This record gives sequence, structure tokens and C-alpha cells, in this order.
Amino acid sequence: QVQLVESGGGSVQAGGSMNLSCAVSGYMFSRCGMGWYRQAPGKERELVSRINRDGTTTYADSVKGRFTISQDNAKNTAYLQMNSLLTEDTAVYYCRCVAWVLGQIYWGQGTQVTVSS
Repeated sequence: QVQLVESGGGSVQAGGSMNLSCAVSGYMFSRCGMGWYRQAPGKERELVSRINRDGTTTYADSVKGRFTISQDNAKNTAYLQMNSLLTEDTAVYYCRCVAWVLGQIYWGQGTQVTVSS
């Protein structure tokens, strides 16, 4: 059973930083295409950042230069370092594993990030 567990969310003031983690179990992490998404109240879930199959990274325009996605295969964990946080970054953040070999997509349960002014 593939499981993704996010951690590191919470509350922070605007301008602050936060580092989210996503621990993956039940599947070969190195074969996961990891990504982070977020969903704000009343809005659709949107891409924040992902690691593409060729190893390149993609960022939403709204987070470019502020957020950094990374992963540690030895720890089966993906990260999202978020700096210079804005109130509009407030959302539930989800990590996602695209298991290309299996043709499956797995999601974590989400972690709340609240940025106050």
C-alpha cells in the first residue's frame, strides 16, 4: 500500500519560511515523480511545483524564486522549502507521487499552511 504523509505545516507570519516534508512508503521512491499542489478555500487544487521525469523542475509563476522542491531518495522524502511567504500562500498543501511505471497517482492527506499578515 502506497502512503504519502506530509508534515511541516502550520502558521507563520508573512515574510517567514516553512519547510514541508512528504514521506513515501510502500513504493520505490526513486520511481515516483514527486510534486506539490495546494488548494485554498473556494479554489481548485493547483500545481505548486514538481520534479519532471527528466529531472527538471517546474514551478507555478506565483512561487518562482520563493519555493524550492527537492527530494532525498535515501530518506524516501520530498521537500518543499517555502521562503518569503505571502498571505495568498495560505492553503492546504498536498504532495503527489506519479508512479509512471504503474500508471498510478498517489496523494498525501494534506497539511495546512496559514500565512498571516
